[in-house]
Amino acid sequence: MMGQHTRSESLFYYFRLEDQVPGDHLLRLIDKHVDFGFVRERLKESYSDTGRPSIDPELLLRILLIGYRYGISSERKLVEELRMHLAWRWFTGLGFDQEVPHHSTFSKNRHGRFQESKLFEQLFERIAAQCLEAGLVGGDKLSVDGTFVEANASKESRIPREQLAKAAQVNRTVREYLADLEMQNPVEQPTHSQDQVSTTDPDSTYATKGGTPARMGYYNNYLVDNHSCIIVGVQATGARLSEESGAAEDMIARFAQWQGRKPQSIAADASYGNGEFLQWLMDREITPYIPTRDAVAPTRSPFFGPERFTYEPESNSYICPAGQQLNYGGRNDRNRAFAYIGIRNKCGPCLLKPKCTRGAFRFLAIHMNEAARQRARDLRNTPEFEHAQRPRKKVEALFAQLKSHIGIHRLRLRRLKFVQEQFFLAATAQNIKRLVRFLNGSTNTPDACHCLRADGQKTVSFSQTCQPNPRNRH
Repeated sequence: MMGQHTRSESLFYYFRLEDQVPGDHLLRLIDKHVDFGFVRERLKESYSDTGRPSIDPELLLRILLIGYRYGISSERKLVEELRMHLAWRWFTGLGFDQEVPHHSTFSKNRHGRFQESKLFEQLFERIAAQCLEAGLVGGDKLSVDGTFVEANASKESRIPREQLAKAAQVNRTVREYLADLEMQNPVEQPTHSQDQVSTTDPDSTYATKGGTPARMGYYNNYLVDNHSCIIVGVQATGARLSEESGAAEDMIARFAQWQGRKPQSIAADASYGNGEFLQWLMDREITPYIPTRDAVAPTRSPFFGPERFTYEPESNSYICPAGQQLNYGGRNDRNRAFAYIGIRNKCGPCLLKPKCTRGAFRFLAIHMNEAARQRARDLRNTPEFEHAQRPRKKVEALFAQLKSHIGIHRLRLRRLKFVQEQFFLAATAQNIKRLVRFLNGSTNTPDACHCLRADGQKTVSFSQTCQPNPRNRH
């Protein structure tokens, strides 16, 4: 006989949250392997010894991590879901007789105690350090890349920079922005120096990438360990290619400081192949597996390229393919290049002149960091370069996960300092899942990439989102 379920509701239910969460649930693994107790110690000085007890800051942090882990960027929506989700209540320690914090509590703490103490940055570094201690991170071979993330501002909100003072009279965001500029060190550069500034998010940059329409946004820069896909560096910058290299230098320097040693190699795409960054790596004996960012025009030119000229260090000159000398002619600081000039009466009758120049003599511009650029060109023809570039593509998969799974395809917070915190929390959520699965010995995760343990002794299976091409597993 067919049964029929009748909806009924009891006045009381007798069960334990502990019994409702499976033993292999991700939140149970996080609670087992990650210690959040440092939060109260970190923020102890921010609370008074007297008065009414506040909401536990560790509770707020756990709730925020749930949102970033499960792709809920709205704190109002997160609080609504938390009321109904058993596993989330168990992870946060909230019983059914305890009220969920109001969504405005997160904003107040983020703009106050969390921002002042750099809590999210410390949490990210603690998780990355735990990955290093567990043997998951090798730390010797790294990759760096950046992605454009749209800001919570429209391009119609831009006004000329000279009108900011007037707009500050009625716009609190602009007032805070101008006040922050006054407090900054005068030698520091602003986030961007555009002629027009958004009154909604003054730190955001009007830019485009990949042929898409121009929008207001930021760059999220990741430094990633090639062995494990663990993110070991995060930095938010203005949406300018020129800022990516500076962010890479900062992330590498910070990672080397708390790791206690510098990495052996860095892999990146051609946007990092400028002479300044390559020279920075060369000075620190870090091997750059990076294509050089050479100008397009010389490759299409019918004339001899700089590679056809031989440098003579004794006389600081170059020898052309015809054996004639080009003497040093000064430096151009704006283009960061040294000039070498041929002799008119030697270049004029030269038989190779049609292949060299249309002018009366050959002019050769050599980048100030040409030695570092040439070193990078030489490395490009080695098997090690191809081997380093394959795992570099995992960074792009992490960005895809950031935008699709975590939901940061468009930022919710405004101003660079809060965008930076949002990126720290997102990277922490990405790292935590890989860490706890590794510590638990699990080989069945839907969200990481096939990687080797740093010591090469144990293979750990991570998600396919982190591995765009299955043939590139190592």
